[in-house]
Amino acid sequence: MPRFVLLEHVGAPDDPAGIHYDLLLDAGHGLCRTWRLSAVPRPGGPPVDAGPLPAHRSAWLDHEAGEVSGGRGFARRIDAGLYEPAVAAADHSGAGSEVAVTLSGTRLAGRLQLRRDGDRWSGRIVAPAPPG
Repeated sequence: MPRFVLLEHVGAPDDPAGIHYDLLLDAGHGLCRTWRLSAVPRPGGPPVDAGPLPAHRSAWLDHEAGEVSGGRGFARRIDAGLYEPAVAAADHSGAGSEVAVTLSGTRLAGRLQLRRDGDRWSGRIVAPAPPG
């Protein structure tokens, strides 16, 4: 199964809140599909604002913490694990209307659904991780 990582990203100049979370899904070929999340989704919790970002380098899958190039803040890993695709968007740009994956991490575990409604995206854990 492919890997994922969840990064806490602080100090990004384009982030008025000052903090967001980057979810990177290994897409192969040295790249990760990447999503900006306003908060960490919780099983049974409300949807969080989300949005597709340009592909990130897969080196971030192994990176613990560090400065983001170009003065774009600091990122640190807060979760990592494996994922299984369930529903894929049309391409890596996030042009489809839904992306669903089953995550097996410490903080993120279960079926994560990223869904577009018009111009807005949201993410939520719609099913908890299976026992075991």
